[in-house]
Amino acid sequence: MSRIHLLSPRLANQIAAGEVVERPASVIKEILENSLDAGASKVDVEIEQGGVKLMRIRDNGAGIDKEDLPLALSRHATSKIQVLEDLEAVGSLGFRGEALASISSVSRLSLTSRQASQENAWQVQTEGRDMEATIEPAAHPEGTTVEVKDLFFNTPARRKFLKTEKTEFRHLDEVVKRLALSRFDVAFQLRHNGKVIHQLRQADSQLEQERRVASICGSAFIDNALNVDVVAEASGLRLWGWVGLPTFSRSQADLQYFFVNGRMIKDKVVTHAVRQAYADVLYHGRFPAYVLYLELDPALVDVNVHPTKHEVRFRESRLVHDFLFRTLHRLIADMRPQDQLTGERSVDAGLDGGLQSITAAPEQRHEQGRMAFSQRSQASVAGGSVGGDSSSRMGAGYVPNYANSQPSRGQINDQLSGYGALHPEGSQTDVVTEGEEQCPPMGYAIAQLHGVYILAESAQGLIVVDMHAAHERIVYERMKRSYEEDVVRSQPLLVPLSLAVSDREADCSEEHAETFKRLGFELARMGEETLVVRQVPVSLAKGNVEQLIRDVLSDMLVYGESKRIEQHINELLGTMACHGAVRANRQLTIPEMNALLRDMESTERSGQCNHGRPTWSQMTMSDLDKLFMRGQ
Repeated sequence: MSRIHLLSPRLANQIAAGEVVERPASVIKEILENSLDAGASKVDVEIEQGGVKLMRIRDNGAGIDKEDLPLALSRHATSKIQVLEDLEAVGSLGFRGEALASISSVSRLSLTSRQASQENAWQVQTEGRDMEATIEPAAHPEGTTVEVKDLFFNTPARRKFLKTEKTEFRHLDEVVKRLALSRFDVAFQLRHNGKVIHQLRQADSQLEQERRVASICGSAFIDNALNVDVVAEASGLRLWGWVGLPTFSRSQADLQYFFVNGRMIKDKVVTHAVRQAYADVLYHGRFPAYVLYLELDPALVDVNVHPTKHEVRFRESRLVHDFLFRTLHRLIADMRPQDQLTGERSVDAGLDGGLQSITAAPEQRHEQGRMAFSQRSQASVAGGSVGGDSSSRMGAGYVPNYANSQPSRGQINDQLSGYGALHPEGSQTDVVTEGEEQCPPMGYAIAQLHGVYILAESAQGLIVVDMHAAHERIVYERMKRSYEEDVVRSQPLLVPLSLAVSDREADCSEEHAETFKRLGFELARMGEETLVVRQVPVSLAKGNVEQLIRDVLSDMLVYGESKRIEQHINELLGTMACHGAVRANRQLTIPEMNALLRDMESTERSGQCNHGRPTWSQMTMSDLDKLFMRGQ
């Protein structure tokens, strides 16, 4: 081996460029972030040949002083942090001071800038040399223009890894979209080969912000989204943005935007919390759509964990995970058919952490429903109970009772005997009749179609209900509530199960011993890396206990808690609910169908069955008029 020596500035910057500059999209991201950090309110991006030939970014930000222009192209030169304390609470998008130096080492770069206090603008240029920059006067308004030509012209091996023009532009366009979603107060323009792709004005009002989201994510998303705005006073966390309805799911995770203090990130804690919130309403293999913004103290999040700053590390990851999960889970659970029909609601729903308010109205009506949070309803949130419950019995007839009766303790053991086992005997018929003054949200049943669908007449038009899917959800939610009201019963194993685990996992089992006990498990540590399982929940006695324990330990190590047992139990309850729900080709009477509609109006998540399929659909009178060309 040769003697140790210092790398040349050019080679050092090209090595750094390997981390920072992957493709033209990486260049756009770094420069646009600098523009936003400079306080720009308008940014113009011009691209040629997918960004390989030319990338020109012009902003109206604060600009760069003449004396600082050569330094701006040097490594580890920045105006955004001064001392270590600044790094621990970064409030800017960029802070490392490597972007411009790395970009200039693999391209022909020119930087033109003018501050408000300067009479003339100045330009600095480099062409991949050893950071020898030349400065000359230039004509330029207040702000900065960065022009990057011939990317990777001096590194042919890197240039070979670039994809087609269409592919590179698609990546670049996605970066612009993300930054446009992160800053509604900034106007963006994107042109590719002389054609205007995006022309986004500043969005100050709620309606203008929705229009920008619709232009980027599609109008279908905003038409099927709930608006959320929640503040937790105790922790200082705020979550706002838009989440798609469960029925507006995607086949891939291509419509998921999450921002932390204005920074687009992808974090496993966030992803897990959102996935858990949707776990009970999404079809297998489907992904939710959302545009969400989390605001918190910058000191509580570490952004210096990845060269491209795509990842962050929360100092209180469990706090963030719980806040996201409980907020979105409650929002989705509180959606009723009438909320989607009327677009406005007000529901008491307590959440821990001092939550102030939450908006949850379908944005196609551009309205917001406010939910007042109160301490008295925390038991409702914890237990998943719903108001307006109606007892029902699917035996000789579907006989409802709207006396808010609750399943008695222990009835969950007889679920397989049928839906009627959940409800007390001797229920009295109390069917809402058409003579009442106000039509209920789901309307009144008028017919049954082929023993599968219920046709109902509502104030808006015609509602079609998949009776099996709807009843399946109703039974499932009642089974869950009954299960939660009972203490988890354990069953001792005839032969205790011995597990070989890591020392860290064994420590975790001791630390969370009470949690395991509450879930129905009895674990004992028999050695440094050995656990013995003595008792398991009755519902899971026949399952793969070893794998379940390992998965729960893994979740506890990563997230501080585990939802796997709850998910497993819910899967079992879901299977039982599917068997207990009214089957296709079952003929229902009009009172039975009306009772089912009333139950849908009072049941959580009744818009989707246990498998994530929609349970009902509506055709308004306007839709029907268009279908038959009336009034045209």
